[in-house]
Amino acid sequence: MKQTAAANADFGGLKVVTPESRRAAYLSLAVIVILLGARPARSQQANIDTLIDREMPSLLSTYKSLHAAPELSHHEEKTSAFVAAQLRALGFQVTERIGKYAAYPDFISYGVVGVLKNGDGPTVYIRTEMDALPVQEMTGLPYASKVRIKDDAGRDVGVMHACGHDIHITSFLGTAKMLTELKDQWRGTVVMLAQPAEEAIDGAKAMLDDGLYTRFSRPDYVLALHDSPYVSAGKVGYTPGYALASSTAVDITLRGVGGHGSAPQVTKDPIVEAAEFILAIQTIVSRENSPFDPAVVTVGSIHGGTRYNIIPDEVHLQLTIRTYKEEVRQHILAALDRMAQGIAAADGIPPSRAPIVTASPSEYTPAMYNDPELTARLAKVFKQVLGADNVVASPPEMASEDFGRFGLENHQIPVCQFSLGAVDAAKLEESQRTGVPLPGLHSSSWAPIPEPTLRTGVKSMTSAALDLLRK
Repeated sequence: MKQTAAANADFGGLKVVTPESRRAAYLSLAVIVILLGARPARSQQANIDTLIDREMPSLLSTYKSLHAAPELSHHEEKTSAFVAAQLRALGFQVTERIGKYAAYPDFISYGVVGVLKNGDGPTVYIRTEMDALPVQEMTGLPYASKVRIKDDAGRDVGVMHACGHDIHITSFLGTAKMLTELKDQWRGTVVMLAQPAEEAIDGAKAMLDDGLYTRFSRPDYVLALHDSPYVSAGKVGYTPGYALASSTAVDITLRGVGGHGSAPQVTKDPIVEAAEFILAIQTIVSRENSPFDPAVVTVGSIHGGTRYNIIPDEVHLQLTIRTYKEEVRQHILAALDRMAQGIAAADGIPPSRAPIVTASPSEYTPAMYNDPELTARLAKVFKQVLGADNVVASPPEMASEDFGRFGLENHQIPVCQFSLGAVDAAKLEESQRTGVPLPGLHSSSWAPIPEPTLRTGVKSMTSAALDLLRK
């Protein structure tokens, strides 16, 4: 009997399998497997998009309410209560007031943790910050903050979400909602972590010091997002490795011998001493530090004297140091002390009036290191769900925040914070063309575009979590 290249021959209801028919069957099966394998990803993303469309009016309302009612670091009472209530309504097991401030034992920590268990699998923490800044809002938005309060120093200040933490909270709650709706698509434990006092850079440490990783599951991954004035709305940015610098607050008291302004020869003028010191420390970065190790030393505050004709006894300075490497930070601190002491000696300041240089133990946070492998994995996910053109590699910055602490010392836990575009693409392009900067973070005019920013924030964070928790 002659075999043909046709499919299986049929004889009285019995089919004879030929080599050609076997290859055709395998090919058909492979196509089916590929299609079935691709279907969940498409279906999953369609589900996310549909859910976000449904939730967008509520998300926008939540964002505007949060924006209009900001609270300063260590005072996030109403914001944390709102977040806790929202997580409870979604079925999370919620614990409030997590955190211990070593430097401020009388402060209440408003940290919130919400846990949702969904079978065996990884534990993924998703973090937001809740605090705002002492900035008087000048955006002119209809939902602009009009809040004014007394700060911890007793000063009357305006309060504004000038760093976009309201965007972060809303994206965080939107992500929590998505993950509860999509429980059939993941396995493991989601921990929603609402952190206080990021702007004071002590909220993360307070929560860790209160046993965050022992009272709750130790994470396999920790994720966060942060709105960016350098990425257009609808896009996200990623930075593997060092992404943000450490931050150290330094207080310096330069002491002299005060007297009458008409007789400087019988005084030791600490204002002149301060001027010499400020100029001298510019060489720490330019002449003592390797150009391959980024560092910043900035004098942000100088206070001395009371009247035109009085030479004061002392001058107080406040500095910030930014570095990636700890050894660079330690060198700068030593150099500041060395220069302060040397200038005082050169100016004839008595040893009893030597400068006092103090690094604040509370206003310090280490550099933020995005785990390279985790970051690459998330970048791939973002390109799949947002499109490759909407995912950009972002350069490291010398700004600081305390999210990196959640990775613990020596990067024991993989963490990644990615950038969330928040500005109009046309305006950003014009700014880059002309060199005229747009309002940025901590500006009284910072105003993210709500709808595309929130949509991208929820979509990207939800997709990242689903990938890490996939069955």
